[in-house]
Amino acid sequence: MEPAGNTRIQDIPIHERPREKLAQYGPGSLDNAELISLFIATGSRGRSSLDIAREILRNYGGLGALGAMPASALAMEPGIGLAKASTMAAAFELGARVAREQINSIPLDTPELIYRYFAPQLQHLPQEQVLVVGLDTRLRHLCTSVVSTGTVNEATAHPREILRPVVIRAAYAFILIHNHPSGDPSPSRADCSVTTRMVQAADLMQIRFVDHVIVGRSEGGRTPYFSFRESGVIS
Repeated sequence: MEPAGNTRIQDIPIHERPREKLAQYGPGSLDNAELISLFIATGSRGRSSLDIAREILRNYGGLGALGAMPASALAMEPGIGLAKASTMAAAFELGARVAREQINSIPLDTPELIYRYFAPQLQHLPQEQVLVVGLDTRLRHLCTSVVSTGTVNEATAHPREILRPVVIRAAYAFILIHNHPSGDPSPSRADCSVTTRMVQAADLMQIRFVDHVIVGRSEGGRTPYFSFRESGVIS
């Protein structure tokens, strides 16, 4: 049971305080707000670091959206400021770099894996963003490039823009990934058209097109992504 709001850290029993819990049970024993409170470190008048952490999580809707915020925006939150915002932004960036190191060692050969590694940077963006991921002959990550950023419901990219980073890095294969800010990963007519054109362009260039994955969110129990390979459009 979490302590009530506006509770001073020193009023929480010692064994329930975030720092002491981490030392005794490990970081996995802390919830998201408790972890963030360790980076915030100190509270403000009438609010503990834990209260501030819970409030910003509620305001942003979760870790994914919070991690996507620039330090300058986080610094504007009451009780944060530039120093704390910079510490939090650095923590999120370290986590992202760990994830990028991990994907360099495994084949990105299923939509589940593609979603797991790229959803955190895409699923909470307020506009569509298109990524192209270059792969080696074992389908391991070589490079990731943003090829288009659009509006809340559309981002477009020409096949030559998508294939340019793939060719420059001499990649054997590539994956196309983009998000739907609405959270619904169902493909639009434009998504289907772009995918069909990319199948033709990749075949002409003799580059393997592994998949086009649309990233959404698992609201209402739906699958949080759509795979054009699973749908049969890409063979």
